[in-house]
Amino acid sequence: MSKQLWNKGFQPDRIIEEFTVGRDRELDLRLARYDVQGSMAHIRMLRSIGLLSQEEIDLLLPALEDIAASIERGEFVIEPGVEDVHSQVEFLLTSRLGDVGKKIHSGRSRNDQVLVDLKLFFRDELRNIAGAVDRLFKRLQMLSVEHKNKLMPGYTHMQVAMPSSFGLWFGAYAEALTDDVQLLLAAYHIANQNPLGSAAGYGSSFPLDREMTTRLLGFERPHYNVVAAQMSRGKTERAVAMAVAAVASTVGHMAMDLCMWMCPNFSFVTFPDELTTGSSIMPHKKNPDVWEIMRGKCNRLQSLPNELTILTANLPLGYNRDLQLMKDIMFPATTELIDCLDMASYMLEHITVKDDILDDERYDYIFTVEDVNRLVLQGVPFRDAYRQVGMEVQNHTYKPTREINHTHLGSIGNPATEQVSAKMNELLRPLTDSSVSGLE
Repeated sequence: MSKQLWNKGFQPDRIIEEFTVGRDRELDLRLARYDVQGSMAHIRMLRSIGLLSQEEIDLLLPALEDIAASIERGEFVIEPGVEDVHSQVEFLLTSRLGDVGKKIHSGRSRNDQVLVDLKLFFRDELRNIAGAVDRLFKRLQMLSVEHKNKLMPGYTHMQVAMPSSFGLWFGAYAEALTDDVQLLLAAYHIANQNPLGSAAGYGSSFPLDREMTTRLLGFERPHYNVVAAQMSRGKTERAVAMAVAAVASTVGHMAMDLCMWMCPNFSFVTFPDELTTGSSIMPHKKNPDVWEIMRGKCNRLQSLPNELTILTANLPLGYNRDLQLMKDIMFPATTELIDCLDMASYMLEHITVKDDILDDERYDYIFTVEDVNRLVLQGVPFRDAYRQVGMEVQNHTYKPTREINHTHLGSIGNPATEQVSAKMNELLRPLTDSSVSGLE
């Protein structure tokens, strides 16, 4: 028996098959549960329009449930000679049930089959990323509250500028993640549309009930136009890639800050010895290797949108085999981002923040703006106050008051932690709603 869904009585050259299949057998294992889920919805729909009998459904559904259980147990494999996950599932059904297993492909193409698998996969991956973002967000918010009143230098042009606080620093990255969740949510809505029923991209002469499969699979809506559904291959991945890159940008930036803050020239934060690495010849070294690796991974993840754009830029309308290569790019990326987010949360759980940093005389000039503002509040025109303090700096007579009195929204004394948390909770709600679970 041929194990290729497209078999027409001949076998391709082995070298050609290996080149075109590539890593699909390995990568498709991550799609297996979704392929079964899509097939279960599809055959229920086929029963509703009379293309399958109830007796056939009573055979097919338990068999598919058995395959789904083997997937969850980690026992499912794509056998040698089987091209992809779709072929393996159909091959198992046909081996167990005979001709009835051959009927599940009616009204369906591998094009919309892989599309629905990918939509379901990315929908779950985006929710998993959102969960990891939320864990890091909560850790940052806790640290922001804990270190609300610990002052640190703020920099512009990498020069000491104005007083800041660790509460502001931790809270800044927490709020930056809310912007990233906006992109995760946008990608989620793009992924959460049902392409099933578009077949090879031009629909079917069968009276398919696409609203039914949309409901069964928990999609928000169908991709209404069947050609648009086919065009969503690549567009969905690019949307997900943009969201992944945005989160990676925030985490990578934070990792860079922490590499600096750990440096003895700054010495703002420390981590336990066991969370750092050493040197083969310098016994004093405590290297920030975790943050450096994280920075590198996040920088690489930010290349995803460009890589996908180049891959798909000149493709004509309709399915093209180039699109298969997006799995090589995207599947490892979502896992790597979640790993970085969870590692960041773990590391920050063990951070120690130095006290009284601004007491060091090297930071005296950081208070100049505070003293200018103090004079203004006493009635001195701003330009005169600026000139007065500036002359003291030039004459080396400036003595800082070291008084901080910030009260406005989002400042050192009022970091708006509760408002930022409320914003994040509102954004995360569609991504963490447990009611979206798949088949009814």
